[in-house]
Amino acid sequence: MFIIEAVLKLIAFGGSYFENAWNKFDFFVVCSSIMDFVLGAMDSSSLDAVKVLPQLARVMRVLRVTRLLKFAEGLQAIIQTIMFSIPSLANVFALLMLIFFMFAVAGNSLFREVKTGDVVDELKNFGNFLSAFILLFAVSTGEDWNKIMFDCSRTEADGCIQGETCGSGAAFAYFFLLILICTHVMLNLFILVIIQQFEKYYLPKDNMLVTFKRDLASFMRVWKAET
Repeated sequence: MFIIEAVLKLIAFGGSYFENAWNKFDFFVVCSSIMDFVLGAMDSSSLDAVKVLPQLARVMRVLRVTRLLKFAEGLQAIIQTIMFSIPSLANVFALLMLIFFMFAVAGNSLFREVKTGDVVDELKNFGNFLSAFILLFAVSTGEDWNKIMFDCSRTEADGCIQGETCGSGAAFAYFFLLILICTHVMLNLFILVIIQQFEKYYLPKDNMLVTFKRDLASFMRVWKAET
């Protein structure tokens, strides 16, 4: 059905078919589906170099569902809001990366001697800046952050092993502050940016997008009538 639709549109619109972004997307999905059928019908033993392509093509076919966005104005509004929010979100993301950078440097200075624990191991540790930076991403999701905190909070008073499990008493303040900033402040800041964009572009009755669409429709109507 999608192939027939694409062929009929190509015949009707010709080269102007590709001027519409949705048509480009539809054509991409149709080509992915055709590739899936062709590769599925061929002998798999002769496709060792491209054996992953059928699976990728099948995944691309799932994108057909997004065609429904053309008929859902509410979903279009949400997606357009996110698109308009990208520049502001990029600034917030840069601020988050700066926070991770500072905490990674501090974590490497405080907990680099912690090499083993309930969660801390050869992959999850503060041994170097890169490992600390990656570990902070896991901590920011809330995954076992309290166990990592306790692994890094052991001191000589707790009977830690020097160079293996000894951390710092500052671990509690370090992790509480990290969770507070990343999980609560930064996450809410991302949401706030999107809400502000939605209020700016969609909530006012005479917002700029509605005005632009109305003017564009009027222009196209007059253009068709006069040409």
